[in-house]
Amino acid sequence: MNQDQSKNKTDSVQEKIKRQLHPGKIIMPVLIGLAVVALLIFREIDNTTIGMLEFTWRSLFWLFVAWLFMVGRDLGYILRIRYLTGKTINWLQAFRIIMLWEFTSAISPSTVGGTAFAVIFLHKEGLSVGKSTAVVLATSFLDELYFVLMFPLILAIVGGKVLFSSATVATGAQLMNNLIIVAVIGYIIILLWVLLVGYGLFFNPSSIKKVLIGLFKLPGLRRWKDKAEKAGDDIVASSEEFKDQPISFWLKAFLATFLSWSSRYWVVNAILLAFFNVKEHFLIFARQLVTWIMMIISPTPGGSGFAEIILGRFISDTIPGDPLHTGSLALAIAIIWRLISYYPYLLIGALIVPGWIRKKFVHQNS
Repeated sequence: MNQDQSKNKTDSVQEKIKRQLHPGKIIMPVLIGLAVVALLIFREIDNTTIGMLEFTWRSLFWLFVAWLFMVGRDLGYILRIRYLTGKTINWLQAFRIIMLWEFTSAISPSTVGGTAFAVIFLHKEGLSVGKSTAVVLATSFLDELYFVLMFPLILAIVGGKVLFSSATVATGAQLMNNLIIVAVIGYIIILLWVLLVGYGLFFNPSSIKKVLIGLFKLPGLRRWKDKAEKAGDDIVASSEEFKDQPISFWLKAFLATFLSWSSRYWVVNAILLAFFNVKEHFLIFARQLVTWIMMIISPTPGGSGFAEIILGRFISDTIPGDPLHTGSLALAIAIIWRLISYYPYLLIGALIVPGWIRKKFVHQNS
């Protein structure tokens, strides 16, 4: 691809992002997500449930701790993005990139996410397209590596039966079996992705590119041939960017990833402690990790509605009290979880996006 073709392609992507971040595009998916949550509240949560959630100074303390875990999540992302870019972007730029990234993830279906836009966010903050692509691919690799390592670990510690047993109580054994199947399939897909990208990044990027192109020439897969070629090009470019980095570089990047994702999964524990004396903290942590993979298949923006239902089912048996009410209480906790971990990014993004578009697209192109 020559320089003019590359520039035209980048400009096309930028125009797509401007259209995607237009207020009219943002409002509708957010309203859909809020409508799903409102329906859940109307159907599942009554005055009795609300009355069982006593807001005290203890509650405020643990809700503050939950918010601190979210700060830890974003801090891990910011540290990682600065480290992967060789600290060529400052703290403010890193914060802005992560908030934009989280915002686009929040307004997109979980199957799409915000990664597709991240290359342009980095590029507009001063990185080359090649470097931006390499950083985004490296973050994807590290994120999935965390899951690949943690999922078998929690299975070994908690056990598959206990991990999914709450679903049996809430909605029957069939759902439990289905969730196990989805989790296993999801894990296999993620593991294959990690092996593919890892081999391409660290050992033989050209061979991975050839395998991808050859695979997507097969009948039934040809429609994604262009995307496969793009993925191959990205792996080769990323390998060139990172091939000389020592093991310590990747260890530090993974530690930042570990901080981010682990902080994310302790949020619900803190929210539960705000209202109940819960004990099975590692089990709750483990079920949040499984909830994340379930959210990947959600068609709603940011997994709204879907996430609340799945997490509500998973944590219901960890709440002390009458089983007649624990299901509704768990859903209420799941909604509070989303109020802390999801909706703030909509607000922050709505505040950042208009000025960022004017500065990075309108002013730079004028």
